[in-house]
Amino acid sequence: MWRGLYSALWRLAAPWLWLRIWRRARREPAYGAFPFERFGRYRREATVPSYDGYRAAPVWVHAVSLGETRAAQPLIQALLDRGLTVLLTHMTATGRTEGARLFEQAIAQGRLRQAWLPYDLPGAVRRFFRHFTPRCGLLIETEVWPNLIFAAHWHAVPMALVSARLSASSARKALYLKSLARAAYGGLDLVLAQTAADAARLAEVGARAPQVVGNLKFDLGLPPEQLRAGRDWRAALGRPVVVLASTREGEEEMLLAAIARRPPAGPGPVPLVILVPRHPQRFDDVAALLKASGLRTVRRSTLAGWSAAELPSDTQVLLGDSLGEMPFYYSTADVSVVGGSFAPLGGQNLIEAAACGSPVIVGPHTFNFAQASEDAIAAGAARRAADAAHAWQLALELLADDGRREAMRAAAAAFTATHTGATRRVMLAIGNWIK
Repeated sequence: MWRGLYSALWRLAAPWLWLRIWRRARREPAYGAFPFERFGRYRREATVPSYDGYRAAPVWVHAVSLGETRAAQPLIQALLDRGLTVLLTHMTATGRTEGARLFEQAIAQGRLRQAWLPYDLPGAVRRFFRHFTPRCGLLIETEVWPNLIFAAHWHAVPMALVSARLSASSARKALYLKSLARAAYGGLDLVLAQTAADAARLAEVGARAPQVVGNLKFDLGLPPEQLRAGRDWRAALGRPVVVLASTREGEEEMLLAAIARRPPAGPGPVPLVILVPRHPQRFDDVAALLKASGLRTVRRSTLAGWSAAELPSDTQVLLGDSLGEMPFYYSTADVSVVGGSFAPLGGQNLIEAAACGSPVIVGPHTFNFAQASEDAIAAGAARRAADAAHAWQLALELLADDGRREAMRAAAAAFTATHTGATRRVMLAIGNWIK
């Protein structure tokens, strides 16, 4: 009964979904590409991947957005290395763009195919399974949809929620629709959680026997050429760098106000701030905000390459309006402040910053990455700030304390090293599905 009502609401919303696609594509053209795929209607040539002259049932991996796509990278690579074909689906343009960048060679070879996952309309998800006929489905982190899970069961496609996480607030929301949530989570064949706390909450909303395998983000392979280039750039720059990473709407104002209230003081060189908004559709808005602030700003997109000589010496803020360069930004950083955590948004991934050897500061709101944040703080790799002003104060204190910074760098390396291995454990758990 509840799924029927849920499906009826989706059907009523269908005309508005077209409007949503059109409106968002005006700001983000890639979002409007292949719009019929979002309703389960795929081009004839958009079939399952094939190579070596045969058509192979793919392992389907769903990575909804940019963060999940990056998190899934080591798992997808392990599947490709096993000789399997992969269908990679997304819901956002940033996720699809990043997937195309990460797996350019596999796409060219016909070993990996990208598509939009359709909205959770009964007919759309049925058409998805009929078109691609995946051998199994791996949903990354949080993406559980009732009609999708029901259709997978109908088509005998085993499903796993991988690197699964569920915050306390999300669990409370799921329990409001208890029957629908239990049908969705209970329909999963495997639930492979990041932490014991995630596993307990997933069991509470209906998941059957969730296992703890860890967080795929710790297995992320960082491009060594970006790490080397970032360190060389920082050395040539000759002044400290503070990276404000993955900032969300409203947070830039908080952080810039904190910088204005407490400008760097002392005899040393003035630090360069690299500001990297989380969502590319906001790059122009943040550029306008920086212009209004009066800070001397350069956009990364205006630089031909990564030479420190390109950057005017009086630059106060470098706006990181690029995709795929976070390892570079983090490897330049003397200190990284990770956003999404100064407004009640749940935080963003701090693991990549730690893996690049950067001391990390997070805000008070990290419930989407609670365990990773607490573990990093306990390990001495990160510090928690009460608000944006406190974060900037901590950053300035760390810039003035070489010994403390180096200790945090060493702690960051040890923290990431001790949490690797989730990819191997996931591959073992799904072993019978990928023989």
